[in-house]
Amino acid sequence: MEVRFEDLENSDLIVDCIYKGGTVPNISSEPFHKLIPGCENSGGFRKKLREDGSKKYAYIVLYTSMEELEWPDFLEEETGIFRYYGDNRQPGRTLTDTKKKGNLILEQAFELLNNGKNLKDMPPFFVFKKTGEGRDVQFLGLAAPGNPKISPDKDLIAFWRTIKDKRFQNYEAYFTILNTGKSPISKKWINSLIYDHENNLDYAPDAWKKFIQEGRNGIEALKAPRMFKLPSKYDQLGSSNEEGRQCLEIIRKHYENFPQGFENCATKIISQMDSNFIDFSLTRPWRDGGRDAIGRYSIKAGSKVNYPLMIDCALEAKCYGVNRGVGVREMSRLISRIRYRQFGIMITTGYVDGQAYSEVVEDGHPILIITASDIAAILKRNSITPLNISEWLNSIDKSNGYYKA
Repeated sequence: MEVRFEDLENSDLIVDCIYKGGTVPNISSEPFHKLIPGCENSGGFRKKLREDGSKKYAYIVLYTSMEELEWPDFLEEETGIFRYYGDNRQPGRTLTDTKKKGNLILEQAFELLNNGKNLKDMPPFFVFKKTGEGRDVQFLGLAAPGNPKISPDKDLIAFWRTIKDKRFQNYEAYFTILNTGKSPISKKWINSLIYDHENNLDYAPDAWKKFIQEGRNGIEALKAPRMFKLPSKYDQLGSSNEEGRQCLEIIRKHYENFPQGFENCATKIISQMDSNFIDFSLTRPWRDGGRDAIGRYSIKAGSKVNYPLMIDCALEAKCYGVNRGVGVREMSRLISRIRYRQFGIMITTGYVDGQAYSEVVEDGHPILIITASDIAAILKRNSITPLNISEWLNSIDKSNGYYKA
Protein backbone atom coordinates (compact mmCIF):
# COMPACT_ATOMS: atom_id res chain seq x y z
CA MET A 1 0.00 0.00 0.00
CA GLU A 2 1.20 3.51 -0.85
CA VAL A 3 -0.03 6.98 0.07
CA ARG A 4 0.68 9.89 -2.29
CA PHE A 5 2.58 12.92 -1.04
CA GLU A 6 -0.42 15.18 -1.56
CA ASP A 7 -2.60 12.87 0.60
CA LEU A 8 -0.27 12.60 3.60
CA GLU A 9 -1.99 15.22 5.76
CA ASN A 10 -5.17 13.14 5.87
CA SER A 11 -3.53 9.75 6.25
CA ASP A 12 -3.32 7.58 9.34
CA LEU A 13 -0.30 5.33 10.06
CA ILE A 14 -0.63 1.80 8.68
CA VAL A 15 2.00 -0.87 9.32
CA ASP A 16 4.23 -1.49 6.27
CA CYS A 17 2.51 1.26 4.28
CA ILE A 18 4.82 3.39 2.12
CA TYR A 19 4.39 7.14 2.35
CA LYS A 20 5.61 8.97 -0.73
CA GLY A 21 7.95 11.93 -0.65
CA GLY A 22 7.60 14.96 -2.86
CA THR A 23 9.39 15.64 -6.13
CA VAL A 24 10.94 19.03 -5.31
CA PRO A 25 14.72 18.57 -4.76
CA ASN A 26 14.85 20.03 -1.24
CA ILE A 27 13.72 19.30 2.31
CA SER A 28 10.16 20.41 1.58
CA SER A 29 9.69 17.01 -0.08
CA GLU A 30 10.21 15.21 3.23
CA PRO A 31 6.98 13.34 4.06
CA PHE A 32 7.21 13.54 7.86
CA HIS A 33 6.07 17.12 8.40
CA LYS A 34 2.92 16.42 6.38
CA LEU A 35 2.28 12.92 7.73
CA ILE A 36 2.87 13.51 11.47
CA PRO A 37 1.85 16.84 13.04
CA GLY A 38 4.84 18.84 14.26
CA CYS A 39 7.44 16.29 13.16
CA GLU A 40 11.00 17.38 12.43
CA ASN A 41 12.46 16.81 8.99
CA SER A 42 15.96 15.52 9.77
CA GLY A 43 17.86 13.09 11.96
CA GLY A 44 17.33 9.57 13.26
CA PHE A 45 15.47 10.92 16.31
CA ARG A 46 12.58 13.22 15.33
CA LYS A 47 10.71 14.47 18.37
CA LYS A 48 7.83 16.72 19.33
CA LEU A 49 7.15 18.33 22.72
CA ARG A 50 3.67 18.53 24.20
CA GLU A 51 1.95 21.90 23.98
CA ASP A 52 1.09 21.94 27.70
CA GLY A 53 4.34 23.56 28.80
CA SER A 54 5.55 20.42 30.59
CA LYS A 55 8.62 20.14 28.33
CA LYS A 56 7.84 16.43 28.02
CA TYR A 57 7.79 14.58 24.73
CA ALA A 58 4.54 13.94 22.92
CA TYR A 59 6.09 11.33 20.61
CA ILE A 60 9.41 10.22 19.10
CA VAL A 61 9.97 9.15 15.50
CA LEU A 62 12.83 6.68 14.99
CA TYR A 63 14.08 6.81 11.42
CA THR A 64 16.53 4.31 9.92
CA SER A 65 17.92 3.25 6.57
CA MET A 66 18.94 -0.17 8.00
CA GLU A 67 21.93 0.05 5.67
CA GLU A 68 24.64 1.59 7.87
CA LEU A 69 27.41 -0.97 8.16
CA GLU A 70 28.73 0.34 11.47
CA TRP A 71 25.27 0.79 13.02
CA PRO A 72 23.14 -2.14 11.84
CA ASP A 73 19.61 -1.31 12.99
CA PHE A 74 17.47 -4.43 12.62
CA LEU A 75 13.84 -5.57 12.86
CA GLU A 76 13.22 -9.23 13.58
CA GLU A 77 9.74 -9.66 12.14
CA GLU A 78 9.22 -13.06 13.75
CA THR A 79 9.50 -11.67 17.29
CA GLY A 80 8.79 -7.96 16.79
CA ILE A 81 12.11 -7.00 18.42
CA PHE A 82 13.67 -3.86 16.94
CA ARG A 83 17.33 -2.98 17.56
CA TYR A 84 18.23 0.69 17.22
CA TYR A 85 21.54 2.47 17.72
CA GLY A 86 21.93 5.83 19.41
CA ASP A 87 23.16 9.08 17.84
CA ASN A 88 26.65 9.42 19.31
CA ARG A 89 28.39 8.04 16.25
CA GLN A 90 31.61 10.05 16.14
CA PRO A 91 34.36 10.61 18.75
CA GLY A 92 34.72 13.92 20.56
CA ARG A 93 31.54 14.01 22.64
CA THR A 94 30.17 12.36 25.74
CA LEU A 95 27.52 9.67 25.45
CA THR A 96 24.48 11.97 25.70
CA ASP A 97 25.96 15.21 24.35
CA THR A 98 24.43 14.89 20.88
CA LYS A 99 22.73 17.45 18.67
CA LYS A 100 19.35 15.71 18.62
CA LYS A 101 19.66 14.45 22.22
CA GLY A 102 18.73 10.99 20.98
CA ASN A 103 20.81 9.11 23.53
CA LEU A 104 19.34 11.22 26.31
CA ILE A 105 15.88 10.29 25.04
CA LEU A 106 16.87 6.60 25.20
CA GLU A 107 18.14 6.99 28.76
CA GLN A 108 14.96 8.68 29.92
CA ALA A 109 12.65 6.19 28.18
CA PHE A 110 14.37 3.10 29.55
CA GLU A 111 14.62 4.64 33.00
CA LEU A 112 10.85 5.17 32.96
CA LEU A 113 10.33 1.60 31.77
CA ASN A 114 12.54 -0.01 34.38
CA ASN A 115 11.26 2.15 37.26
CA GLY A 116 7.74 1.10 36.34
CA LYS A 117 6.33 4.46 37.42
CA ASN A 118 4.69 7.34 35.56
CA LEU A 119 4.46 5.36 32.34
CA LYS A 120 1.82 7.84 31.22
CA ASP A 121 4.78 10.11 30.53
CA MET A 122 6.31 7.54 28.16
CA PRO A 123 6.26 8.89 24.60
CA PRO A 124 5.23 6.44 21.88
CA PHE A 125 7.94 5.60 19.36
CA PHE A 126 6.93 5.56 15.68
CA VAL A 127 9.43 3.56 13.62
CA PHE A 128 10.07 4.38 9.98
CA LYS A 129 12.44 2.95 7.40
CA LYS A 130 13.93 4.62 4.34
CA THR A 131 12.76 2.74 1.24
CA GLY A 132 15.60 3.77 -1.04
CA GLU A 133 13.23 5.44 -3.50
CA GLY A 134 13.60 9.22 -3.29
CA ARG A 135 12.31 10.46 0.06
CA ASP A 136 9.72 7.69 0.44
CA VAL A 137 9.42 6.10 3.88
CA GLN A 138 7.83 2.91 5.20
CA PHE A 139 6.06 2.72 8.57
CA LEU A 140 7.29 -0.31 10.52
CA GLY A 141 5.03 0.16 13.52
CA LEU A 142 4.40 1.61 16.96
CA ALA A 143 7.20 0.64 19.35
CA ALA A 144 7.61 0.43 23.11
CA PRO A 145 11.04 0.30 24.77
CA GLY A 146 12.14 -3.10 26.04
CA ASN A 147 10.79 -6.62 25.58
CA PRO A 148 9.52 -9.21 28.10
CA LYS A 149 12.21 -11.65 26.95
CA ILE A 150 15.09 -9.17 27.34
CA SER A 151 16.26 -8.49 30.89
CA PRO A 152 16.35 -4.86 32.10
CA ASP A 153 20.15 -4.84 32.11
CA LYS A 154 20.31 -5.87 28.44
CA ASP A 155 17.75 -3.63 26.71
CA LEU A 156 19.90 -0.48 26.74
CA ILE A 157 23.65 -1.08 26.50
CA ALA A 158 26.44 1.51 26.33
CA PHE A 159 29.42 0.17 24.40
CA TRP A 160 32.75 1.48 23.16
CA ARG A 161 33.81 2.03 19.55
CA THR A 162 37.07 3.30 18.06
CA ILE A 163 37.37 5.53 14.98
CA LYS A 164 40.81 6.74 13.88
CA ASP A 165 42.32 5.68 17.21
CA LYS A 166 39.75 7.72 19.16
CA ARG A 167 37.36 5.98 21.54
CA PHE A 168 33.76 6.92 22.24
CA GLN A 169 30.52 5.40 23.52
CA ASN A 170 27.13 4.86 21.95
CA TYR A 171 23.90 3.08 22.92
CA GLU A 172 22.38 -0.10 21.55
CA ALA A 173 18.66 -0.12 22.39
CA TYR A 174 15.98 -2.80 22.05
CA PHE A 175 12.34 -1.96 21.38
CA THR A 176 9.27 -4.05 20.56
CA ILE A 177 6.91 -3.32 17.68
CA LEU A 178 3.44 -3.57 19.24
CA ASN A 179 0.56 -5.54 17.80
CA THR A 180 -1.87 -2.69 17.14
CA GLY A 181 -4.36 -4.95 15.36
CA LYS A 182 -6.33 -4.12 12.24
CA SER A 183 -6.91 -0.45 13.00
CA PRO A 184 -4.34 2.16 11.90
CA ILE A 185 -2.63 4.65 14.22
CA SER A 186 -5.03 7.57 14.03
CA LYS A 187 -4.18 11.23 13.52
CA LYS A 188 -6.63 11.92 16.34
CA TRP A 189 -4.34 10.09 18.79
CA ILE A 190 -1.21 11.84 17.53
CA ASN A 191 -2.90 15.24 17.87
CA SER A 192 -4.09 14.41 21.37
CA LEU A 193 -0.53 13.45 22.37
CA ILE A 194 0.50 16.99 21.44
CA TYR A 195 -2.46 19.15 22.40
CA ASP A 196 -4.51 17.12 24.92
CA HIS A 197 -2.07 14.69 26.50
CA GLU A 198 -4.18 14.21 29.62
CA ASN A 199 -6.83 12.45 27.52
CA ASN A 200 -4.64 10.83 24.85
CA LEU A 201 -5.35 7.27 26.03
CA ASP A 202 -8.97 7.73 24.93
CA TYR A 203 -7.70 7.50 21.35
CA ALA A 204 -4.65 5.26 21.79
CA PRO A 205 -4.40 1.70 20.37
CA ASP A 206 -5.28 -1.01 22.88
CA ALA A 207 -1.73 -2.38 22.73
CA TRP A 208 -0.33 0.98 23.86
CA LYS A 209 -2.88 1.26 26.69
CA LYS A 210 -1.90 -2.20 27.95
CA PHE A 211 1.79 -1.27 27.87
CA ILE A 212 1.15 1.96 29.82
CA GLN A 213 -0.87 0.05 32.42
CA GLU A 214 1.36 -3.02 32.84
CA GLY A 215 4.82 -1.94 31.67
CA ARG A 216 7.25 -4.51 30.31
CA ASN A 217 4.93 -7.43 31.03
CA GLY A 218 2.15 -5.72 29.10
CA ILE A 219 4.10 -5.62 25.86
CA GLU A 220 2.31 -7.54 23.11
CA ALA A 221 4.59 -7.88 20.11
CA LEU A 222 3.58 -7.84 16.47
CA LYS A 223 4.91 -11.24 15.44
CA ALA A 224 4.92 -12.22 11.79
CA PRO A 225 6.13 -15.83 11.34
CA ARG A 226 7.62 -16.37 7.92
CA MET A 227 5.76 -18.65 5.52
CA PHE A 228 8.48 -20.87 4.15
CA LYS A 229 8.87 -21.35 0.43
CA LEU A 230 11.87 -22.67 -1.39
CA PRO A 231 14.13 -19.68 -2.06
CA SER A 232 14.88 -19.00 -5.70
CA LYS A 233 18.35 -18.70 -7.18
CA TYR A 234 17.85 -14.93 -7.13
CA ASP A 235 16.88 -14.98 -3.43
CA GLN A 236 20.01 -16.92 -2.56
CA LEU A 237 22.31 -14.76 -4.66
CA GLY A 238 20.76 -11.39 -5.22
CA SER A 239 19.27 -10.14 -1.96
CA SER A 240 22.61 -8.77 -0.72
CA ASN A 241 23.59 -5.17 -1.35
CA GLU A 242 26.32 -3.98 -3.71
CA GLU A 243 29.02 -4.12 -1.02
CA GLY A 244 27.98 -7.68 -0.24
CA ARG A 245 28.21 -8.72 -3.88
CA GLN A 246 31.67 -7.17 -4.11
CA CYS A 247 32.83 -9.07 -1.02
CA LEU A 248 31.55 -12.36 -2.44
CA GLU A 249 33.33 -11.79 -5.73
CA ILE A 250 36.57 -11.03 -3.89
CA ILE A 251 36.22 -14.31 -1.95
CA ARG A 252 35.61 -16.28 -5.16
CA LYS A 253 38.62 -14.73 -6.88
CA HIS A 254 40.81 -15.16 -3.80
CA TYR A 255 40.23 -18.93 -3.76
CA GLU A 256 39.96 -19.38 -7.52
CA ASN A 257 43.20 -21.35 -7.78
CA PHE A 258 42.92 -22.99 -4.38
CA PRO A 259 39.23 -23.77 -3.66
CA GLN A 260 40.20 -26.05 -0.77
CA GLY A 261 41.33 -22.95 1.12
CA PHE A 262 37.72 -21.80 1.32
CA GLU A 263 36.96 -24.44 3.98
CA ASN A 264 38.95 -22.49 6.56
CA CYS A 265 37.27 -19.27 5.50
CA ALA A 266 33.87 -20.97 5.78
CA THR A 267 34.47 -22.04 9.39
CA LYS A 268 35.44 -18.45 10.20
CA ILE A 269 32.22 -17.15 8.61
CA ILE A 270 30.15 -19.64 10.60
CA SER A 271 31.84 -18.64 13.85
CA GLN A 272 31.19 -14.97 13.11
CA MET A 273 27.57 -15.75 12.31
CA ASP A 274 27.15 -17.33 15.77
CA SER A 275 29.91 -17.42 18.40
CA ASN A 276 28.40 -20.61 19.86
CA PHE A 277 29.98 -22.54 16.96
CA ILE A 278 33.37 -23.68 18.25
CA ASP A 279 36.24 -26.15 17.75
CA PHE A 280 36.13 -26.49 13.97
CA SER A 281 38.78 -28.71 12.42
CA LEU A 282 39.26 -29.90 8.86
CA THR A 283 38.90 -33.58 8.03
CA ARG A 284 40.91 -35.52 5.47
CA PRO A 285 40.67 -34.62 1.75
CA TRP A 286 38.13 -36.42 -0.40
CA ARG A 287 38.52 -37.70 -3.93
CA ASP A 288 37.15 -34.50 -5.49
CA GLY A 289 39.83 -32.45 -3.71
CA GLY A 290 37.37 -30.94 -1.24
CA ARG A 291 37.49 -31.27 2.52
CA ASP A 292 34.83 -31.15 5.15
CA ALA A 293 35.09 -29.72 8.64
CA ILE A 294 33.65 -30.89 11.91
CA GLY A 295 32.79 -28.66 14.84
CA ARG A 296 30.50 -28.24 17.80
CA TYR A 297 27.64 -25.99 18.80
CA SER A 298 27.76 -24.99 22.48
CA ILE A 299 24.53 -24.17 24.33
CA LYS A 300 25.17 -22.57 27.71
CA ALA A 301 22.80 -21.94 30.60
CA GLY A 302 24.23 -18.47 31.19
CA SER A 303 26.48 -19.17 34.15
CA LYS A 304 29.81 -20.87 34.77
CA VAL A 305 28.31 -23.49 37.04
CA ASN A 306 26.93 -26.13 34.68
CA TYR A 307 28.56 -27.79 31.71
CA PRO A 308 27.18 -26.63 28.36
CA LEU A 309 25.33 -28.88 25.94
CA MET A 310 27.58 -29.70 22.97
CA ILE A 311 26.08 -30.72 19.63
CA ASP A 312 28.39 -32.00 16.91
CA CYS A 313 28.08 -30.68 13.39
CA ALA A 314 29.61 -31.46 10.00
CA LEU A 315 30.32 -28.74 7.47
CA GLU A 316 30.83 -28.78 3.73
CA ALA A 317 31.94 -25.64 1.92
CA LYS A 318 31.69 -24.85 -1.79
CA CYS A 319 33.32 -21.76 -3.31
CA TYR A 320 31.02 -21.47 -6.33
CA GLY A 321 30.22 -18.66 -8.72
CA VAL A 322 26.81 -17.18 -9.42
CA ASN A 323 26.12 -19.69 -12.20
CA ARG A 324 26.89 -22.84 -10.26
CA GLY A 325 24.61 -24.33 -7.65
CA VAL A 326 25.07 -27.05 -5.07
CA GLY A 327 23.30 -30.06 -6.51
CA VAL A 328 21.80 -33.31 -5.23
CA ARG A 329 25.14 -35.14 -5.38
CA GLU A 330 26.96 -32.69 -3.10
CA MET A 331 24.02 -32.42 -0.70
CA SER A 332 23.57 -36.20 -0.55
CA ARG A 333 27.21 -36.63 0.32
CA LEU A 334 26.86 -34.24 3.28
CA ILE A 335 23.67 -35.97 4.43
CA SER A 336 25.39 -39.37 4.30
CA ARG A 337 28.17 -38.11 6.59
CA ILE A 338 25.89 -36.82 9.34
CA ARG A 339 25.98 -39.16 12.27
CA TYR A 340 23.36 -39.74 14.95
CA ARG A 341 22.70 -36.56 16.99
CA GLN A 342 24.63 -34.38 14.54
CA PHE A 343 23.51 -31.73 12.10
CA GLY A 344 25.07 -30.52 8.89
CA ILE A 345 26.01 -27.16 7.42
CA MET A 346 26.20 -26.54 3.68
CA ILE A 347 27.83 -23.18 3.00
CA THR A 348 28.40 -21.88 -0.51
CA THR A 349 29.25 -18.62 -2.22
CA GLY A 350 26.75 -19.72 -4.86
CA TYR A 351 23.30 -21.21 -4.32
CA VAL A 352 21.56 -24.55 -3.75
CA ASP A 353 19.53 -25.78 -6.70
CA GLY A 354 15.83 -26.45 -6.40
CA GLN A 355 15.89 -30.25 -6.30
CA ALA A 356 18.62 -30.43 -3.67
CA TYR A 357 16.93 -27.79 -1.52
CA SER A 358 13.55 -29.51 -1.86
CA GLU A 359 14.93 -32.88 -0.73
CA VAL A 360 16.46 -31.32 2.39
CA VAL A 361 13.20 -29.63 3.36
CA GLU A 362 10.74 -32.36 2.42
CA ASP A 363 12.75 -35.17 4.00
CA GLY A 364 13.46 -33.15 7.15
CA HIS A 365 17.25 -33.48 7.02
CA PRO A 366 18.99 -31.46 9.79
CA ILE A 367 20.95 -29.26 7.38
CA LEU A 368 21.64 -25.55 7.85
CA ILE A 369 21.95 -23.98 4.39
CA ILE A 370 24.02 -20.82 4.02
CA THR A 371 24.28 -19.23 0.58
CA ALA A 372 25.74 -16.10 -0.99
CA SER A 373 23.24 -13.60 0.38
CA ASP A 374 23.63 -15.04 3.91
CA ILE A 375 27.41 -14.72 3.71
CA ALA A 376 27.06 -11.10 2.58
CA ALA A 377 24.83 -10.33 5.59
CA ILE A 378 27.24 -12.03 8.03
CA LEU A 379 30.18 -10.05 6.67
CA LYS A 380 28.20 -6.82 6.95
CA ARG A 381 27.28 -7.47 10.59
CA ASN A 382 30.96 -8.00 11.33
CA SER A 383 32.10 -4.79 9.58
CA ILE A 384 33.89 -6.66 6.78
CA THR A 385 33.75 -4.57 3.60
CA PRO A 386 35.38 -4.53 0.14
CA LEU A 387 38.00 -2.26 1.68
CA ASN A 388 39.24 -4.72 4.30
CA ILE A 389 38.13 -8.17 3.15
CA SER A 390 41.38 -9.03 1.34
CA GLU A 391 43.34 -8.39 4.51
CA TRP A 392 40.83 -10.50 6.44
CA LEU A 393 41.15 -13.39 3.97
CA ASN A 394 44.94 -13.25 4.04
CA SER A 395 44.91 -13.38 7.84
CA ILE A 396 42.76 -16.53 7.71
CA ASP A 397 45.07 -18.17 5.18
CA LYS A 398 48.19 -17.21 7.09
CA SER A 399 46.84 -18.63 10.35
CA ASN A 400 46.26 -21.95 8.59
CA GLY A 401 49.58 -22.17 6.80
CA TYR A 402 48.46 -20.93 3.40
CA TYR A 403 49.38 -17.37 2.57
CA LYS A 404 49.08 -15.50 -0.72
CA ALA A 405 51.88 -13.01 -1.17
